[in-house]
Amino acid sequence: MSVAAKSDVSDLPREFDYLIVGGGAAGLSLAYHISREPRLASKRVLLLEPEAKNQNDRTWSFWADAPGVFDGIVAKEWQQIAFRSPTFERVIPLTRHRYKMIRGLDFYQFVQRALAGNPQFACVATTVTAISNTADGAVAYTPQGEFRAQYVFDSRPPELARLQQPERYRYLLQHFVGWEIETGQDAFNPETAEFMDFRGEQQQQARFMYVLPFDKRRALVEYTLFSAEVLPKAQYEAELGRYLHQLLNGQAYRITAEEVGAIPMTDHPLPAADGAHIINLGTRAGRAKPSTGYAFKRIQQHSARLTAALAATGHPPQNLTGDRWQFRLFDTLLLDIMQRQGEQTREIFTDLFRRNPVERIFDFLDERTSWIGNFQIMNSVRPWPFLRSIGHVLRGRPGRR
Repeated sequence: MSVAAKSDVSDLPREFDYLIVGGGAAGLSLAYHISREPRLASKRVLLLEPEAKNQNDRTWSFWADAPGVFDGIVAKEWQQIAFRSPTFERVIPLTRHRYKMIRGLDFYQFVQRALAGNPQFACVATTVTAISNTADGAVAYTPQGEFRAQYVFDSRPPELARLQQPERYRYLLQHFVGWEIETGQDAFNPETAEFMDFRGEQQQQARFMYVLPFDKRRALVEYTLFSAEVLPKAQYEAELGRYLHQLLNGQAYRITAEEVGAIPMTDHPLPAADGAHIINLGTRAGRAKPSTGYAFKRIQQHSARLTAALAATGHPPQNLTGDRWQFRLFDTLLLDIMQRQGEQTREIFTDLFRRNPVERIFDFLDERTSWIGNFQIMNSVRPWPFLRSIGHVLRGRPGRR
């Protein structure tokens, strides 16, 4: 078998050990983790993906305090971050962690090269119209016919528009427009990532700027919002223009690339599986953290968890994600505040960064803190917004402005 995408599948088997539906971050991550596991070397894997994945369509950023399998393609890492709001600013050196960025095209090409020489993998360029469980596996239906496997791993985006229950759950988006820019003179500190700059108008929402400097003259600058609806594109561009005019003191710049996105942020239950033989991946499995939108590292942890269990037992783990209930509650409370009074998000994050070491904040957002760490985090922020949201959770309905 070859991992090169095929549209003519007449010579391809119809039964595999694993089917991976979707060749984005989640699907390719699982495929790569499987390829590195010697105990799974005999497993036949088919990747079903309609797009070529040959464009730099996104970037992923994350913090990490341990080596990762994709460190070799990290485009840039930062040893300090900056947090800024009208009442508090701090540049924070990172001790245990580093903040890292990977470009989408680098990731796609890296995994595709790794799989290309592995005979256990094949790829078909096709859409998947449906997946169903069978008595001893699952079947994926495509325009090229049916493909069967013991397990199907489904990374298609969840159909939240169809599934929404706004009387019970909270539905927001983390949406953004980002420009990669280049200046004619030195303008950036390449050692510091501007993690959150909340100094702009909030307009009853959570809005901040995010700046990743690659060197003294090149940076990614994003305008990011947490709200229920995206804006007309011209509004993002106007805010980016105003911010850059002030940041660069009127210095000219050139836009070299653009990034546009909208990540669902919701406490709507996103199941880790659909039946015994269909395992969900990526945003379909809730791997984008509901309160922040960060997903890449959570996807890697999920892929490693699934791969380890498949290698050890032949089956996915009983607890597919390892998620802990208390962190789902914390996410719900913050989502409730964002939906009800999004502008309060700025003060909450200001409290967090003013009153906690950054390593504790990162551990909390990674869902690694103990009950003591959780208490320290919650005790550091103003209580009233969270108490109101606890009341909404207990009553079983989201807060409203």
